[in-house]
Amino acid sequence: MTGALIVIPTYNEIENIEKLLRNVFSLQRNFHVLVVDDNSPDLTGLKVKELQESFSDRLHLLERKGKSGLGTAYIAGFKWALERDYRYVFEMDADFSHNPNDLIRLYNACDKEGYDLAIGSRYKTGVNVVNWPMSRVLLSWGASRYVRLVTGMNVFDTTAGFICYHRKVLERINLDRIQFVGYAFQIEMKYKAYLSDFKIVEVPVVFTDRTRGESKMSAGIISEAIFGVISMKIKSLFKRLEI
Repeated sequence: MTGALIVIPTYNEIENIEKLLRNVFSLQRNFHVLVVDDNSPDLTGLKVKELQESFSDRLHLLERKGKSGLGTAYIAGFKWALERDYRYVFEMDADFSHNPNDLIRLYNACDKEGYDLAIGSRYKTGVNVVNWPMSRVLLSWGASRYVRLVTGMNVFDTTAGFICYHRKVLERINLDRIQFVGYAFQIEMKYKAYLSDFKIVEVPVVFTDRTRGESKMSAGIISEAIFGVISMKIKSLFKRLEI
């Protein structure tokens, strides 16, 4: 069991997906990719099917009927991976905000350095974000700071979505009991890994905001993260947070 799978959720990413996949498959390590597409109106899924002719053994597609949230897309991808022979499973955005070259650094943190969870961190060594307005930088950094204070996790980028999981982390966490679907999903996964005493490391990366396509950020996603953290912390104090 040595394989590594990158789970990439998509919704209207036709402008980015081909370039991203070709970048990933050009890396020296033999990564596999699972695109989880939520029936994109711009036919992202169809483009992935076309690319499968060139990368048939490495590129996989999971099509869903509609847009159901980032968290549920990742859960579907994780379950797909656990049904197969992958040791490491990654989260990665489709919009080039995460540099494909950093995949190998995250992989090495788990495979060579022995960590169970490697986070591509925007805030481990300051603020490494490009093309965001200051208001959004402050919102994101402040949210991570808030989560760190409430939960007690020694993680600077608690909402990061660029991650390498060792298989055993996903096997330990009850994926059917993950509650949140937006940014709070990212926090919930890290918090449950932390409560399970898995070894977590942050690998500093530079996050570059998308230049093509539209952001999926919304007020509802932010609200879920703020109030979801308090809910999780209270449940954990009373031993009612199911991992």
